[in-house]
Amino acid sequence: MKALYPGTFDPIHFGHMDIATRAASMFGHLVVGVYAKPSKNLLFSIEERVAMAKDALKDVDNVEVLPYEVLTVEFASQIGADVIVRGLRVISDFELEFQMALTNHALVPEIDTVCLITSQQYNFISSSIVKEVALLHGDVSGMVMPAVAQALYAKANGRPDVNIVSLRD
Repeated sequence: MKALYPGTFDPIHFGHMDIATRAASMFGHLVVGVYAKPSKNLLFSIEERVAMAKDALKDVDNVEVLPYEVLTVEFASQIGADVIVRGLRVISDFELEFQMALTNHALVPEIDTVCLITSQQYNFISSSIVKEVALLHGDVSGMVMPAVAQALYAKANGRPDVNIVSLRD
């Protein structure tokens, strides 16, 4: 069975990695879909976000990271996914995820949505919080991989030219 775990991953953090790793153990193949054009402000380009996700999940054998620009459920159909995986951190996440799952089901009924609760040690982490802490020069080492932390600090120090791929440990 193939699953899609979609998101903007701006940047990928330990909560995302927790959901991806657990989903990969449940499904034969997991595609981590990095959405290219969300309606929110991004810190990292699509190429940087894909590179960070690939680096963060490189040790999980059945995970593939791909960018996409279409409706999530359309992308899931294109790649042959049976399931869309979503992570839940807090109660407020449920309402949005429930609405998205119903919409996706109305569009493509054969694709189900599975929600995984983020592990307790990561449920406070969001990409927005990670970015804010890093941009204010706080310690994000407990929230993201070292290469992601370096990329965040580079952006915070006005170095948008830093190549994410070269930051690997």
